[in-house]
Amino acid sequence: MKRTMWSKAREMAEMAPPERNRYVDFLRAFSILAVVVGHWLVAAPYMDESGAVQGGHLLGILPWTQWLTWGFQVMPIFFLVGGFSNGMSWTATKRKGGYYSDWFASRIQRLINPVFPVLLVWGVIAFFGTTMGIDRDIVRMATQLALIPVWFLAVYLLVTALTPLAIWLWERLSEWSMAVFVIAALLVDGLTFHWGVTYVNFLNFLFVWLAIHQFGVAWQNGFFEKFSNALWCFLASLLLLVWLVSADLYPVAMIGVPGAEITNSMPPTFALLALGVMQTGFAMMLQKPARKMLENIRIWTGVVLMNGMIMSIYLWHLTAFVLVMIAARLLGGVGLEVAPGSAQWWITRPVWFALYVAVTLPLIMLFVRFERGSLGGGAKRDFPVPHWRLVLGMVLICTGLAMTAAISIASPEGVTGVRLWVVALPFVGAALVGFGPVYRMVKG
Repeated sequence: MKRTMWSKAREMAEMAPPERNRYVDFLRAFSILAVVVGHWLVAAPYMDESGAVQGGHLLGILPWTQWLTWGFQVMPIFFLVGGFSNGMSWTATKRKGGYYSDWFASRIQRLINPVFPVLLVWGVIAFFGTTMGIDRDIVRMATQLALIPVWFLAVYLLVTALTPLAIWLWERLSEWSMAVFVIAALLVDGLTFHWGVTYVNFLNFLFVWLAIHQFGVAWQNGFFEKFSNALWCFLASLLLLVWLVSADLYPVAMIGVPGAEITNSMPPTFALLALGVMQTGFAMMLQKPARKMLENIRIWTGVVLMNGMIMSIYLWHLTAFVLVMIAARLLGGVGLEVAPGSAQWWITRPVWFALYVAVTLPLIMLFVRFERGSLGGGAKRDFPVPHWRLVLGMVLICTGLAMTAAISIASPEGVTGVRLWVVALPFVGAALVGFGPVYRMVKG
């Protein structure tokens, strides 16, 4: 199987047009892998003296590790790449006389198809776990941990939907279009932290990520062909971020830390935006040597292979983590008696990572086919999709994914132990857009 997948990736790599910016694909793969490693590292469960497993969090146990999030919090890179790719794709669609509804429906399908199996699998686990008498809190905690990555897709879909606006702003304001969202994000934080306006901070789920997405649009339009633009982005945002943290305006950690009053990620803050611009500048400074490196066909083939299973890796890596933890507990807590953050804990990380990888790989092999759009309507989706269905479908999908991450699909009450309405929302939304298993059943 490995040889077959590699040979297919090699064939695709050789077919890539010479004008393709391979660095975009490299950054996409790198950002997801960094997120996976970060998740596996920061989660530090252990078994206390009573034999109960506690959900330790490395950033809370070892405060110095919060600085590591400046490197491992690389979701900004994914939105940067998204801005480049969405800008290229939408511009090409307009040039060919295509329609927004067709374009966006295809983007939704590409992102959401891989989500269906992970929702169904964990829905079944939650159901049988509850009916077998497993403590509902344990079922909920395991389910929520495994599915929390889907929050990103909800936000990314909303940002992708606004790609025409991003292009329109660039055509009229050029590089100043980036400042529009930066100022909006700063204003939201001012209203939140200085004037105490409640709930307005949730707007930064859009403004912060739209800002980074706009930097991707700028990249697509040649803004970073000048090395000085990348250098200034890096240096200015680095100095700004250091000042924001040293002045105690924002916490050091770029992800949530248990017990912290402020989190830089949920919702994102101006500090996380500064980190994203810093990472953008750094990535753009490395663009030329990286593209030279990617001329090596073996390296490029590896990148193509990774991009072909990128969503499967992202969606299933925490399921693998949970399964390994369950196995360790069933074996008497082997390895869980080690105190998180201790020397022994660090020494054993490679062993645990090897176990996570060993469980993740079969899951990827099993479910990667859904990443290629084989579940549901697929290429047979009717076009064009009416705009009202497109908007309503997107809203239902995003709501379902947001609720999955926020409150879990596992229910604290009821016979089934599953919040069926949360699970159903993405499926119904996909059917409205024109793909997925519900769509296929209705069409059949």
